Amino acid sequence: MLTSISVIERMRTVRQIRQYAAEAVPDEVVRDLLKVARWTGSSRNTQPWHFVVVTDKEQLRKISQLRTPITWLASAPLGIAIVLDGAGNAMSEAYDEGRVTERVLIAAHALGYGGGVAWFGDDTQQAEARRILAIPAERTARSMVMIGRPVSTKDPRPTARPGGRKPLSQIVSYERYSN
Repeated sequence: MLTSISVIERMRTVRQIRQYAAEAVPDEVVRDLLKVARWTGSSRNTQPWHFVVVTDKEQLRKISQLRTPITWLASAPLGIAIVLDGAGNAMSEAYDEGRVTERVLIAAHALGYGGGVAWFGDDTQQAEARRILAIPAERTARSMVMIGRPVSTKDPRPTARPGGRKPLSQIVSYERYSN
């Protein structure tokens, strides 16, 4: 039971990290994260993804300039862009993108790293991200998972919202919906 509690606590404490130390993420950690991504379940086992690993600071800077809310990603030592086939069911691919993103964030946290998700933005901004990363136009690329050693869990953006969670009594019903 102690191991189960540790796993649950580890998952519960995953946070969106937007401030990173400058140290590089070791290759073996990147491989472990990619193994987790590879083994993430997907709708009908389509595995509709390709991962673009980015460590080049200029590439990360260019992506960070797509829109103001993601300027923080320029400080991360590693980004993993999630590229989807774009040929299948858009709803299934969006679901699969969320699944793989969350798994990578949990794995990074378990390995002592932090992670954050940066959305590229609207269609024009997504097209520019594809251009920067040489992703074919027929593919879908909406987001990048940033990984690094966390410096802080504080949101450095001027529009940061307060943290915390609603009590379970406000968000859970049993047997039928009630509020």
